Amino acid sequence: MFENLSDKLESALKRLKGQNKISEENVSEALEEVRQALLDADVNLNVAKQFVESVREKSLGIEVKANVLPGQLMIKLIHDELVLLMGSKKADLIIAPQAPTVIMVAGLQGSGKTTFCAKLAYMLKKKGKQPLLVACDIYRPAAIDQLRTLAESISLPVFSKADAKPLEIATEALVYARKFGRDIVIVDTAGRLTIDEEMMKEVADIKAAIKPNEILFVCDAMTGQDAVNTAQAFNDLLELTGVVLTKLDGDTRGGAALSIKHVTGKPIKFVGTGEKMDALEPFYPERIASRILGMGDIVTLVEKAQSQIDEKEAARLEEKLKKNQFTFADFLDQMKLIKKMGSLRDLLGMIPGMDKALKGVQIDDKAFSKVEAMVLSMTLEERNSPKLLNGSRRKRIAAGSGSSIQDVNRLIKQFEDMQKMMKNMSKGKMANMFGGGMPQLPTGFRN
Repeated sequence: MFENLSDKLESALKRLKGQNKISEENVSEALEEVRQALLDADVNLNVAKQFVESVREKSLGIEVKANVLPGQLMIKLIHDELVLLMGSKKADLIIAPQAPTVIMVAGLQGSGKTTFCAKLAYMLKKKGKQPLLVACDIYRPAAIDQLRTLAESISLPVFSKADAKPLEIATEALVYARKFGRDIVIVDTAGRLTIDEEMMKEVADIKAAIKPNEILFVCDAMTGQDAVNTAQAFNDLLELTGVVLTKLDGDTRGGAALSIKHVTGKPIKFVGTGEKMDALEPFYPERIASRILGMGDIVTLVEKAQSQIDEKEAARLEEKLKKNQFTFADFLDQMKLIKKMGSLRDLLGMIPGMDKALKGVQIDDKAFSKVEAMVLSMTLEERNSPKLLNGSRRKRIAAGSGSSIQDVNRLIKQFEDMQKMMKNMSKGKMANMFGGGMPQLPTGFRN
């Protein structure tokens, strides 16, 4: 995510390294490269121009203190300007004072709109809400079936009606929600391949009838400025309350994320970061700005870990760490935890400096499966007492997991090294970083 933009911004700011003061000349050279980096990332031309001018104005008006290098100051200024550009602070969902809260979701076909509806419902369900999904996309083949399948996977109901128009479906869904105590209604409206008059009239009519508390526009972050232009067209008609960027885990250049708030005036509220139902995150401008500048995002990483860690399990693991009793059985549990947290590459990218350290290194999520196969090929006794793993046992484990003896030996060696490291960590603060048990990375995650 934003890898190309991060690289180009880093290259631009290198111009200020070694400089002992900020001058109009060296700032102009660096900011010209920043402007080009933003344009290459498909940032709106006017946005890029205003961004650079704002940073230039602020940088030339600041006195550089003796212990602060010009490069460090520019990073701080660009970070703060990125945060302002993307909306300054997290924008929360608007919840109706009296249930149900109605959330209308619009977007073009292929943007991930229907999947987002299910993800949002799942997120709200985990917060104690009772969402109802409403299938108003009656035109795309299998759209209703897709929504039902997704809803079934998260044990939530879908309201649909055969041979009915979207407006009728939406209005009757509200009656159903009030009758059966559903406090959130998420309406999946129809998408098209392009904006057309019939589609826009339909969503406008639905809005007038159901009076939604939220009107969220879903757009594909990989389409860059096209996403921004489409969002503006929907905003002109519907007066959006927020934007959702999907596929932010893909090879996105970042232009939509950096332009859409400035162009539409509407905040980005959520970002999709994968295909799984829990791969949806609130949008934090400051955290995204930090990721773009290679500063990592420890706060989000900790939140992801804490959402998966059971407090009793964390306390049990912490006690085992203190007594140096961490086993392959515990290791297997930690691997499963990391897999639930998302892509390994994304997780590592949240650690400050890790993106730069891993540049050019292929991160293979399939390595989890290989390591898991080796651990599962051990008996329960062997997992709990790794010292039992002699030559014949290792040979059996290799055969049972489809691995080589060298793979098994490497796993055991790295596990022993990890045990020593964790023993040292348990004496300091790191053991409590994730609420008691810090997830450990498996061996072999590099190709």
